[in-house]
Amino acid sequence: MTNDSQSQETTKWYAAKVFQNRTTPVANMLQQQGIKYFIPSKVIASLAFIKTTETSIQQLQEAHRREFWVYRNRGSKEPTAIPEHEMEVFMFVATAGAQGMILLGEDKPEYHVGNRVRVKDGPFKGAEGHIKRIKKDRRLVVSIHGVVAIATTYIHPDLLEIIEN
Repeated sequence: MTNDSQSQETTKWYAAKVFQNRTTPVANMLQQQGIKYFIPSKVIASLAFIKTTETSIQQLQEAHRREFWVYRNRGSKEPTAIPEHEMEVFMFVATAGAQGMILLGEDKPEYHVGNRVRVKDGPFKGAEGHIKRIKKDRRLVVSIHGVVAIATTYIHPDLLEIIEN
């Protein structure tokens, strides 16, 4: 980044679809450039979350178009910024319970049906999402809006509290 307006931009999280077998080179490149990133490799091998400025994410996309593409706002060319809290919850859940975690794929409206809940205790304590019955178990669904949704292992109802809007 060379000019003052770029250096004053705030950093945000952005999601990138990483092409087959490119996760390690992308991670190495980001690390070499000192850019914060999160790759939930045990859960989703083809997704990277990158914390940088909008200008930087667009430059990265241009320079590395054969390795990944950045999620964009629907009907727009601007990259989809992910709220910090949403990203924190997703990273926590993706790393806390990789065993038994289910990738639901792209975030869809049906994953947001029902009460919004917070986990009160256990390995997912503090995580927030929606409860959905999957394979006869109640699971906490955590999503990055418009990008991806994952479901935890079974969570007992006694460990959940409803979050009022």
